[in-house]
Amino acid sequence: MAKTLAAAGLTLASLAATAVLFSPVASAETCKASYYSGGGTTASGERFDPNKLTAAHKTLPFGTKVKVKNRSNGKTVTVRINDRGPFITGRCVDLTPKAFKTIAPLSQGVVGVTVTKV
Repeated sequence: MAKTLAAAGLTLASLAATAVLFSPVASAETCKASYYSGGGTTASGERFDPNKLTAAHKTLPFGTKVKVKNRSNGKTVTVRINDRGPFITGRCVDLTPKAFKTIAPLSQGVVGVTVTKV
């Protein structure tokens, strides 16, 4: 494998640097979160369940657990990524209604959050 990498002009150090540059969430992501109540099947193939602590994220791998912290009140919820989205500028995570209610009332609709991998 080392010969193949060398032939391609790559080293393990350059591969590691590339992985860091393209890491979806380096340590924490600050953005806005909303909730969604779809139905049917999520992008991971699971049935959407509004009563589970799951979420949609554009790039994190399915199964990744993240802590979502409401920046205005400090409340947190840990969710598992099982869907893709949100597709609205400025938002980085869509939560199920159950997850959103843990950090803010549904009537608020959108909150400023910090998302951190667990």
